[in-house]
Amino acid sequence: MNSSDKKCKRCLLRDLAEKDRQELGKYIDVLKPEDRAKAEVEEKRLEICRSCDRLENATCLACGCYVEVRAALKDGSCPRKKWI
Repeated sequence: MNSSDKKCKRCLLRDLAEKDRQELGKYIDVLKPEDRAKAEVEEKRLEICRSCDRLENATCLACGCYVEVRAALKDGSCPRKKWI
């Protein structure tokens, strides 16, 4: 198994390869400002995701999304109801 085959428990795309971070950034960057969560809300959501046992390789195993995209959305929600 090489390093790219390893599963990363409780990590975000920003913790993984540069290419992955750039691809994710493309999705988040096209969000309209009125559709974006405030930076502090987004970071709090990601902090909660990092502590969740359903986070693997930057993906929520409860719903299949990239948590950083969902957290960036103003109306984003956690499928396990962990975000308040």
